[in-house]
Amino acid sequence: MNSPASPSDARGQSAFELLHPKIQQWIWDAGWEQLRVTQAQAIPPILRGDRNVIVAAATAGGKTEAAWLPICSALAREDEAGNTEPGIRALYVSPLKALINDQYTRLSDLCDYVDIPVHRRHGDVPAGERRHLYEHPSGVLLITPESIEALFVNQGTLIPGLFRALRYVVIDEMHSFLGTERGAQLQSLLHRIELAIRRQVPRIGLSATLADPAHAAEFLVPGEGESVVFAAGTGEDRTRIRMQLRGYLIPGPKDDRRRNSGVLDGDDTPQEDPPGAGSEPEPEEEEPDVEAITTHLFRTLRHTDNLVFANSRNFVEKYAGRLKRLADREQLPNTFFPHHGSLSKALREDVERRLKSTDQVATAICTSTLELGIDIGSADSVAQIGSPGSVSALRQRLGRSGRRGDPAVLRLYLSEPDINAHSSPIDQLRAETFEAVAIIELLLEKWYEPPNTSSLHLSTLIQQVLSMIAQHGGARAADLFRVLCQYGPFEHVHKQMFMQLLRDMATADLIMQAADGTLLHGATGERLVNHYSFYTAFVTAEEFRLVANGRTLGTLPIDYPLEIGGLLVFAGQGWRVMRIDDHAKVIELERARGGNPPHFTGSSIQIADGIRKKMRDIYESTHVPAYLDPTAKQFLREGRDAFQRFHLDRTPFVQDGNDVLIFPWRGDIVMNTLVMVLRRERIDTAQNGLALECRHASTTQMMDVLQSLMRRPPPDARDLAAMVRNKAKDKYDIYLGEELLNEAYAARDLDVAATWSMPFTMLPSENP
Repeated sequence: MNSPASPSDARGQSAFELLHPKIQQWIWDAGWEQLRVTQAQAIPPILRGDRNVIVAAATAGGKTEAAWLPICSALAREDEAGNTEPGIRALYVSPLKALINDQYTRLSDLCDYVDIPVHRRHGDVPAGERRHLYEHPSGVLLITPESIEALFVNQGTLIPGLFRALRYVVIDEMHSFLGTERGAQLQSLLHRIELAIRRQVPRIGLSATLADPAHAAEFLVPGEGESVVFAAGTGEDRTRIRMQLRGYLIPGPKDDRRRNSGVLDGDDTPQEDPPGAGSEPEPEEEEPDVEAITTHLFRTLRHTDNLVFANSRNFVEKYAGRLKRLADREQLPNTFFPHHGSLSKALREDVERRLKSTDQVATAICTSTLELGIDIGSADSVAQIGSPGSVSALRQRLGRSGRRGDPAVLRLYLSEPDINAHSSPIDQLRAETFEAVAIIELLLEKWYEPPNTSSLHLSTLIQQVLSMIAQHGGARAADLFRVLCQYGPFEHVHKQMFMQLLRDMATADLIMQAADGTLLHGATGERLVNHYSFYTAFVTAEEFRLVANGRTLGTLPIDYPLEIGGLLVFAGQGWRVMRIDDHAKVIELERARGGNPPHFTGSSIQIADGIRKKMRDIYESTHVPAYLDPTAKQFLREGRDAFQRFHLDRTPFVQDGNDVLIFPWRGDIVMNTLVMVLRRERIDTAQNGLALECRHASTTQMMDVLQSLMRRPPPDARDLAAMVRNKAKDKYDIYLGEELLNEAYAARDLDVAATWSMPFTMLPSENP
C-alpha cells in the first residue's frame, strides 16, 4: 500500500510521513485512502509546536483530525524522548457539552494508539473524575469556557500545576465565539492560563464559517493575528446542493406573533412572545400555512433522517406537536421529535441516538442545538422554517447534510400574507422572501457575516475582575488593568474607563478595598462568585423544572405563567399541570390532550449590512432563481412589482398614509443609529423590518431633515446612547453606571461613521 496522499499533489504523502508511526497506523486502521488537502496543510505547522493555526473547512471536512493527528504525534514523540512532565498537555475548548462528549469518544480512540489519556471537564462530569484530574493532571483535557472559569474561581492555586505541561490549545467551532461576550471570556481565560505558566501556548482554531480571516486570526491570538497560519484547502468545499424555497400564503393580514423570521433561539436567546397559558386550553387558531407546511414535512420526511430548523423553541414545539398528532391520526409511528435547550439532557440525547441509529429513521425539529458539530451522522436533508436570519447559520445547518459524497438537500419554507391595495408596503415588498433569497445567494457566493469587533465587553470584564480576585484571594487595580486591558483581550478599555468600572463595581458592592489597597469581593460580589451561574458570561434565567412520572422533561422560565389544571405542549406532547412547587421550583405534569406550546422570551436576530444590500440587488434584478417553487416565484414577482411601484430604485422614501417609510438598505446597527439620530431631531421613528417608520411625517420633510443632517458633523455616539432608556443588555450591565452604559451601548449597538458614509446622494430633489 502507498502512503495516503493529497488529492492534488504529493503534500499529503509527505505530511503523512511526518506523523508518528502509531498515528499512521490509526489512519490505516480507519480505512483512509488519503489525507484531505486541509489536513496536509495543517500537519507541518502544528507539528512544529510554535505556530498558531486556523483550520478552515466545511462541516465534516476533517478539521478535528487536521488538528489532532499532528498534536498526538508531537506528544507521542515527547513521551519517547522522555521530555514530559506531569500536567495537562493539550486543551480542547468547545462551546457545547454535547460536542465534548462526542469528541471524547473520537479522541479517546485516537489517543489510545499513543497511550495519551483523555479527560472531560464540564457540569455533567462526576465529581470523582474531576478530583482525579486535579490530583493526576495528564494528557488531553476537553472543556467548556465555563468550566475553565470554574477552575480559576475554585481551584485558582492549582492552575500553574494543572497546565505547566501545556503544549497546545484547540478551539472548536471558533466562529461561535467571535464578537460575543463568551468569546471575550475565552480570550481572557486563555491569556490568564499563559500568565500562570509564564509562556505562550500555540493555539489552533477550527471553523467552517469564517467571514474575515484577519478578524478570526486576531481573535485567536489578540495582537498577533498576522502570525497565524491558515490551513484552508481550496476546492474541498464543493458540496453539491439541491434546494427548494417553498412559499405559503396566509389568508388575511399577517400576524406578527406568528412570524418566524427575525428570531433567534440559539437555545439561549429564544423568540420574544407574550405568554398565554391558562387553566383551560385556548383552541389553536386556524393557521393554513402552518398546517400546509406540517403536512409537507410529514409526507416528505417521514421515511428518512432529517433536521428541521424552526428558529425558536416555541416553533419547535408547535411543529413537533402537530407532526405527532398527524402521525397519531393516521395511526403511524411517530418519527418527528423536538430538540432544544429547554428539554432535558436525556430527551435530547434520545433524539441524537435516533438520528445516529442505522435501523430507525428520525427527524429532529430543532433550534441551533443541532447547528454545531454534534455527531448525529449525516442527515438526508435539512429544512428551514422561516428565514434563517444569517448566512453563517444557514451554512452550519446545511453542512449537516450532504456527507459521504451525496448532495446536501435544503428545503426552506416561507409564509407571506395575502395582500391588497391597503396592505403595508413591507408586506407588499415580500420582505421575508427577499431576505431568504439574499441569504441563499450570499451562501452560494461564500459570503458570511463579519463579527462585531467594536464591543467593549464591559459585562465580561466585570466577571473577569471578580474571577481574578477569587483566583488570587485579592488583587490590585494596577495588576487587574495590566493583565486584562493593557496586555489582555479588553484592549479597547482605557485606564480612565477601567477605573470608572471599578468605581461602579464598588458602588454596587461587588468589590471593596482593603487598607493596603488590595481589592476584595464585596458582599454582593461574594454572593455572585459563589453561585454556579457566575461561570457563564451570558444570562442564565431561573427556571422551573418540568417533571412527569418522576422523569425530568426540561425547564421553563420561572416567570412563565402556569396554573393548576392548565394545559401545555412540551417535548412534542400534551400535558396538564398537576402541582406547582414554588420553593423547589418544580412543576409536576401528567399526559393530556390539547394545549399550546409555551412562549419563551428572548431577542431578535441582528441582520447584517451585506444581507440588506443583497436584498436591494435582488429587487433590482430580473433573475428568477431556479430553486423557487411557483408560489415563491409569485412572491418574488410581487415584491419586485412593489419595489418599482414605490420607486425604490430612485428614492429611499415611501409615503404610507400619515407616515414615511425610509429604506436605507443597511444592517440593523446602522438602522438603529438612524433611529436615534432622527429621534434626536424629534421625529417619532422606529425600525419596521427593513425600513424606518417615521410617524406623522411627509416625504419632503424627511428629505430636508436627512439632507440637513448629512451637512452637519456626525454626532457623538455616546450622546445618542444617552437617549436610550434601557441599555443594560449583557449579563453584568446592571452593575454599570450611566456613563459606562452609554460607552458600552455606543460601541456595541451604534455605528455613526458607517451611517454618515451612506450615499444619501440618492435623495431626490423632488417627489417622484
